[in-house]
Amino acid sequence: MDIREKMHGVKLYDPTEETLAAEQAACLELLYDFNQTRPCEQEKRQELMKRMFAEVGKNCYLEPPFHANWGKHTHLGNDVYANFNLTLVDDTAIYIGNNVMFGPNVVVDTASHPIRPDLRLTQTQYNIPVHIGDNVWIGANVVILPGVTIGENSVIGAGSVVTKDIPANVVAVGNPCRILREIGERDMKYYYKDMEIEGSGK
Repeated sequence: MDIREKMHGVKLYDPTEETLAAEQAACLELLYDFNQTRPCEQEKRQELMKRMFAEVGKNCYLEPPFHANWGKHTHLGNDVYANFNLTLVDDTAIYIGNNVMFGPNVVVDTASHPIRPDLRLTQTQYNIPVHIGDNVWIGANVVILPGVTIGENSVIGAGSVVTKDIPANVVAVGNPCRILREIGERDMKYYYKDMEIEGSGK
């Protein structure tokens, strides 16, 4: 098994290996260019995103600054929006569905290290993919840990630390993140407390 198979196969490996480090450095050059763009340079941003990511759908918008370990291991669906300071620790695949929204300062992490101190001294790590379904809203300052899947339509409350899978169609909050409730009929009528969505009563 070569080092890239280990990297994407939930195996321990050395992330400082020479060829990996060179490949990652090239990715970080693109990331630097993206973060230096001016607000008026939307076409340039779109072109850089196509070069940075494994896949980019239509109408994706990332507010700089944006941070990633690689970029090229991340897959974006259509209409993805990320507020500033999105951090993708994409040492292996991150799959982001359609119509996903990220609040400010979100971290999505695929990488981890063994608990054994002697292994950590060698910088050994392993990676587990993350999957985020369609129509998910991730609130500000959320941290999503390696191996997590978030089901479609779900909402992750601000400040949550997501350590385990979250099913579809729920609101989940906290540290560790837990299901608060299902998305229900009341959500079809009210957008906040007793504030009614215009036309929802028809």
